[in-house]
Amino acid sequence: MADRKPYQLVSREWQSNDTTFKVRGTEIGKELLMIAGPCAVENKEQIFTISEFLSKQNIKFLRGGAYKPRTSPYSFQGLKTEGLVLLRDAADKYNMGVVSEIMSIDKIDEFNEYVDIFQVGTRNMQNYPLLRALGKVDKPILLKRGMSSTIEEWLLAAEYIVSSGNEKVILCERGIRTFETATRNTIDISAIPMVKMLSHLPIILDPSQGTGHREIVSPISAAAIAAGADGLIIEVHNQPEEALSDGEQSLFLDQFENLLPILSSQANLRNKRFDYETNTLKPSFNN
Repeated sequence: MADRKPYQLVSREWQSNDTTFKVRGTEIGKELLMIAGPCAVENKEQIFTISEFLSKQNIKFLRGGAYKPRTSPYSFQGLKTEGLVLLRDAADKYNMGVVSEIMSIDKIDEFNEYVDIFQVGTRNMQNYPLLRALGKVDKPILLKRGMSSTIEEWLLAAEYIVSSGNEKVILCERGIRTFETATRNTIDISAIPMVKMLSHLPIILDPSQGTGHREIVSPISAAAIAAGADGLIIEVHNQPEEALSDGEQSLFLDQFENLLPILSSQANLRNKRFDYETNTLKPSFNN
């Protein structure tokens, strides 16, 4: 007899079929979930410029940090409520959903007003009071893997949310901390098929945080889709060299545009629909 896993509700044993659910018309788990935008909302011009560009590529979900958990207290901490307002205004203008990171329980009501998908960052993956509270929220939760967490610990974190009543959880592999320093983190591609085997929850990849280098975001994104990922969350900026946060890992607009045909080809091979608008650029990892 196989050993009983410490998590239950998120396991394949509990539910054999993949979990799917709709958010603003996109069926998470069946269609390729594409989330893109800047690491942080900086000002109105920036977020509206990026949103307009993404909407022309038929991207349905806009990401952006309003409250930023930074390693240094002297780094840009985000525009907070103003950032959420700008995200919502830009997303509404271009008919997009909003994804942003929540850091504390006391911000849940505020996020409910502005955000379509709550993101739990790597530093809060084991913030169990927050996870339990998000289990009472009637919106999807994007749960990033902790930077030093095992897959079992990650799935147990998801179990906190699901066992508290919210079954709409999206797992996000974002790289883990290893001895390697060539990349910002070490992308665990094997986690994607492993999670698919262990759990019925959808899983996406963050190649921007995972690598820390815009030059390798494209091949890692393609590898993730080939490995079975249900989507991607990618940092895109209109002026990465001037970004207030993580500019070195943010794609230029044309780089992101060139990436879309590659992702579409990978998604089609896996019968996971992904439609994009631009057909003029040739797929290339070198752009």
